[in-house]
Amino acid sequence: MPSLIPDVIPTGTFAAREQPTLPVASGLRVRPWEPKDAPAVFTAFQDPVMQQWHARVAHSEDEVRDWIEEWRTSWHGERHAFWAVADAESDEIAGRIALRGITLADGAAEIAYWTMPAARGRGVAPTAVTALCRWALDDIGFHRIELLHATGNNASCRVADKTGFLLEGTKRSALLHPDGWHDMHLHARVGADPTPPVNYGESMPG
Repeated sequence: MPSLIPDVIPTGTFAAREQPTLPVASGLRVRPWEPKDAPAVFTAFQDPVMQQWHARVAHSEDEVRDWIEEWRTSWHGERHAFWAVADAESDEIAGRIALRGITLADGAAEIAYWTMPAARGRGVAPTAVTALCRWALDDIGFHRIELLHATGNNASCRVADKTGFLLEGTKRSALLHPDGWHDMHLHARVGADPTPPVNYGESMPG
């Protein structure tokens, strides 16, 4: 059935180009994942804080290489887009940033992120979120980006506040974690929202 409303972002916008490296502040790079990153990701998912909020564990570096291959190929499927956040000089992995559940027709996606245990406290998450939102909203033309986190994850709530994601409400008993069902805070940014200055001195734990 034909729609009266044109797609906000045309199909093929991602698939027709290579995944970019995004400009970012504070001595970091936001770049596509590479197979060499597997040991760092494996280490990240041994961390109890990561397991608490992401409900996932890595059993081997080979398993992680499969994840990375999925992250790399998902770009051309235009449903998800994953980037590594790395030190600009050493290329050491500091975290991950992603757009998940992309719906090009609606210009909508969910932003997700985590930081390496050794990188916490350096503002990695707000820096990466700011860079990805600038690219998605200003360059690509997304209209709405959502950010969800368990209500108990106070650090992630601070990241949302710092990067201009307004709290819209609470989704009750919305996500199952190893310790049971969690309520989730729903934050969002739309294209017309201003971007606040970011305090880069603090990051999130997971």
